[in-house]
Amino acid sequence: MSDVIPLKIAMTAKRAEALIKQLAQDSKNIRFTTHANERMEERDISLADVVRVLCQGSIEGHPEEGLKSGEWKCKMVRHARGNREIGVISIIVKEAYLLIKTVEWEDLR
Repeated sequence: MSDVIPLKIAMTAKRAEALIKQLAQDSKNIRFTTHANERMEERDISLADVVRVLCQGSIEGHPEEGLKSGEWKCKMVRHARGNREIGVISIIVKEAYLLIKTVEWEDLR
């Protein structure tokens, strides 16, 4: 009996953006790393800012396959205060929840 090798299908940017926006509608689907929490505090980016980026932002670039099966790393960006934009790096985990890896200002102020 031969082993069946599952077909890997790449996550498209359009699909990832829609999935992030859908998952972010429920706060139970958003989890933060310690690093993300520290960067939010350091950079004065609130939880509400992060949720707005996830729900209303646009994906930047293409999703990258994560370290584990079923994980996709993506960056969502949204205009925030003044002329600034916030970037949120998240990992879609098995299309079930978002793990926020880091949060950053897109300009280098």
